[in-house]
Amino acid sequence: MHIAMLSPIAWRTPPRHYGPWENVTSLLTEGLVSRGLDVTLFATADSQTIGRLHAVCPRGYEEDHALIPKVWECLHISELFEDAETYDIIHNQFDFLPLTYSGLTATPVVTTIHGFSSPGILPVYKKYNGSVFYVSISDADRSPDLDYIKTIHHGIDMSPFDFQPAPHDILLFFGRIHNDKGTRQAIEIAKACGKKLILAGIIQDQAYYDQYVAPHIDNDKVSYIGSVGPAERSLLLGKAMALLHPIQFDEPFGLSVIESMACGTPVIAFDRGSMAELIENGKNGFLVGNVDEAVEAVARIQEVDRDYCRGHVERHFTVDRMVAEYINVYEMIHHTEKEKKNETN
Repeated sequence: MHIAMLSPIAWRTPPRHYGPWENVTSLLTEGLVSRGLDVTLFATADSQTIGRLHAVCPRGYEEDHALIPKVWECLHISELFEDAETYDIIHNQFDFLPLTYSGLTATPVVTTIHGFSSPGILPVYKKYNGSVFYVSISDADRSPDLDYIKTIHHGIDMSPFDFQPAPHDILLFFGRIHNDKGTRQAIEIAKACGKKLILAGIIQDQAYYDQYVAPHIDNDKVSYIGSVGPAERSLLLGKAMALLHPIQFDEPFGLSVIESMACGTPVIAFDRGSMAELIENGKNGFLVGNVDEAVEAVARIQEVDRDYCRGHVERHFTVDRMVAEYINVYEMIHHTEKEKKNETN
């Protein structure tokens, strides 16, 4: 079975620092190839894979602002679909735009929906519902207007994440500096607890950072260390007593939640979106409703067994489990397409 894997091109695959969609695409691609599947990865030219790499875009447009995103997205997507008949399955990790090409080929298309940036993009998904296959990344992120072949939670490679049994007396915020991620609320929680807080992540909303974050940074009680790459991630996550995840939106998944628990660090998250699918309340973290409840959870964080946090990820969120589930989806699609051809004949 020859799979065409269409990655986003905002960042390199795998990303150097930030790039969750590219990260998942890379993990899946490498896992599929290691299991003997023939995979061609459509990504930026500086991407890395043990499979075949096919590229037209030289680098991620978020890393080179001379590249016009829509121009390179069109070139990138069309490069695959103009040769679509070469592949048995096209796996789209690139949101809704590639769906508009799907009617031009008989090759089946499966799309992993990494969340809905706005209700305004739903008409595209609805138009192609029934002619392509959709995978959701959590049950919480499913739209009632769409049909899905399966929910597949993201998985991570456990090897880069070292278990840390004895954390420091600090709290961590790890994510985009943006209202959606609740950076402001993380600062409020830490201050109310009297705990040191480390902030890590790209600044996605400069005005938000300037108004709600920068005034609190003193490099003593609150520190901002910028975006953190894979090499430093394990140490940073592992040394925290807890990861604060006070999200202000219904998050489709949350890779940092899983990565934190892989290091043994429990997560205190606002109970929205997929969080209840990732966190067992009181066992590997706490699901809370507001800042006050989060402060109470910090006081109880010693009740959480860090070994259990690591074990939870090993049981439910490994890359091997994710790869196996996607292979199952490909086989289901292959069987469905074979039945359609038999009915036609």
